[in-house]
Amino acid sequence: MPSTLLAKPNINNLLSSTAMALCSAFCPRISANFRPKPFSSSPSKPLLSLSFKVFSSQATDASSQDKFSGRVGFLGLGIMGSPMAQNLIKAGCDVIVWNRTKSKCDPLISLGAKYRSSPEEVAANCDVTFAMLADPESAIDVACGKNGAVRGMGPGKGYVDISTVDVATSKLINEHIKARGALFLEAPVSGSKKPAEDGQLIFLTAGDRSLYELVSPLLDILGKSRFYLGEVGNGAAMKLVVNMIMGSMMASFSEGILLSKKVGLDPSVLVEVVSQGAISAPMYSLKGPSMVKSQYPTAFPLKHQQKDLRLALGLAESVSQSTPIAAAANELYKVAKSYGLSDEDFSAVIEALKAKSQDTA
Repeated sequence: MPSTLLAKPNINNLLSSTAMALCSAFCPRISANFRPKPFSSSPSKPLLSLSFKVFSSQATDASSQDKFSGRVGFLGLGIMGSPMAQNLIKAGCDVIVWNRTKSKCDPLISLGAKYRSSPEEVAANCDVTFAMLADPESAIDVACGKNGAVRGMGPGKGYVDISTVDVATSKLINEHIKARGALFLEAPVSGSKKPAEDGQLIFLTAGDRSLYELVSPLLDILGKSRFYLGEVGNGAAMKLVVNMIMGSMMASFSEGILLSKKVGLDPSVLVEVVSQGAISAPMYSLKGPSMVKSQYPTAFPLKHQQKDLRLALGLAESVSQSTPIAAAANELYKVAKSYGLSDEDFSAVIEALKAKSQDTA
């Protein structure tokens, strides 16, 4: 189905069972050591008359420049959440924050954010609440647990979950939010620490269309593009597919770096060659130089990449789709986690391959 550019309205109008055995031998010890651009459209056309399901917007017109006039809540201030909340504050939004570790709220409070002691209190005091949590369990707990955001929701309020979770988790949270008469939008993001800091994230949204339209000005502060994908679950599925591809690419890239070095080539030159060819990807040119030096500054924790691969494999299993490459990559990330690399950048997966190489030498 074709993707169609969406004109944003005026604010006021509103595991896989096929896991490959080749990875099971990894058991040795590891060594110590756009901003939016203007476009013309016809905002006067009734949005509900549009017959397509998928929308994308990489640009904006004057109507989407309107500031969001309500109060914004932000739950979860980790590697991604903190810079996102900061960008909202710098854009002039009235922001209330919460995080399990209260000290992570302090830098934002110094910038003008307000603090509440629970997700429930944040949601009760905000028109729209964003949540950026680490995994499905945290997302459910913060939304639906004791003093969870659901308890503070009601008619006229919206909940935007930008965490990376599985389809079932997103649908569960949606049901709880809807039961309170509020609106729900899943909006997982493609991008890591630097894009979050620079407001260059990609939003993969699904759920209440009216809430999507309402928060579009906020999404445009936080990201360079946004896609509306229809019903709840589609955003989660798209994010898992994207991260499945990314995790597999990084595993293969790691193999290439080590192979080039072993046959006497300069891996730094390999990075340059790859970056100029048909298989060029920003990830390679960004991560490659550090990987050659065995440095892995954390932008996207390895444990989260493995979690996303696991969830993607579960998604594939649910529709009987064979994913042998992703299954093998997942095993490699699991080995890397077993070596204590969970909190390193996901590019540290190369260390699991190094260990295997040393074991067979």
